[in-house]
Amino acid sequence: MTLNLRRAVGSLLVVGLGGMELTGLERAWLRVVRPAGIILFRRNIADAAQTRTLLEGATALCAADSLRCVDVEGGTVDRLRDALAPMPSAQAVARAAVAKGRPGLAQEHGELIARGVKAFGFNTTLAPVLDLGQPESAGVMGTRTAGDNAEGVTTYARGFLAGLAKHGVVGCGKHFPGLGGGVCDSHLDTPAINRSWQEIWRQDLAPYRELGRQLPMVMVNHAAYPETKSGELPASVSAYWMSTVLRRKMGYKGIVFSDDLEMGGVLKFLPIEEAALTALRAGTDLLEICHSPELILRTFEALLAEAERSAVFRKLVAGRAARLGRARVRLFGGVSKPLSVKQFEALRARVLRFGETVKKINEKEPA
Repeated sequence: MTLNLRRAVGSLLVVGLGGMELTGLERAWLRVVRPAGIILFRRNIADAAQTRTLLEGATALCAADSLRCVDVEGGTVDRLRDALAPMPSAQAVARAAVAKGRPGLAQEHGELIARGVKAFGFNTTLAPVLDLGQPESAGVMGTRTAGDNAEGVTTYARGFLAGLAKHGVVGCGKHFPGLGGGVCDSHLDTPAINRSWQEIWRQDLAPYRELGRQLPMVMVNHAAYPETKSGELPASVSAYWMSTVLRRKMGYKGIVFSDDLEMGGVLKFLPIEEAALTALRAGTDLLEICHSPELILRTFEALLAEAERSAVFRKLVAGRAARLGRARVRLFGGVSKPLSVKQFEALRARVLRFGETVKKINEKEPA
């Protein structure tokens, strides 16, 4: 039972790596943890061949049908911009689509991002951003948001997700329940978003309500919403947001994915061990820890110890792991073939042309 329990606990984690090659130390702790998947950043990516080698080596030590995650939204959050070509931002694409009456640009954006991430061996991009571009959050979110209203964000995201799905890439809507009213960066602190429940339900949650069946995963943020029933608790550890609102009230059936548990937005509130335990009890399916092997191992051991101590928590872990195992087979099974040099250069050229098209439209149609 202990081995099965260790496997179940590990399968609730998605973890990051240190560099462009798998180290002996990383191989050792990956064998211990056997996580559900890997997330890579620009520090891990030089080119497609190197990235595929890194992913293949790491996921061989993960649970079966592993997540291979990367953040490619376009614009400022694009881990492939140096290795492939810069993708335009969600804001730029959405503006161009409206200006020219070409809603298909959003789907083309999704398709190009899907083709790009697959070329590097990934099966998941943590996009689209569903936050509303409110004035309060402009300094933090920048061009990551598709628009300042729910209708515009939903229209863009619907096309974008269709583009990902067409090429078999899993998307993740973020950052539930919405960072549009935040004035500080949750990487550093816990934003307090002073929006009423009525405002959040009508505006911030509208894209999630409209797109629920199209979203394989939803990422939960580390902001607090003091004017709601969750009080000062960050959403990422709040049963109110994940179980009451997302699951029961909104009927969401997909995977609930935490934002990075190393971020100040949650660590200034709880130690990582307590944050992980609380998040799972509150309704999180997958816990993301992006950098520190120490924090990954501390979290793994804390979850395992609690599962060995508590029959209730052990049952929760086993049930969550079984459901995620079925979801991984359905969503993440199989690895795309590498592109030839000619195919890769053709993709790079197409991304560059798409970016130029979006740029030219927006230059002719000022905001």
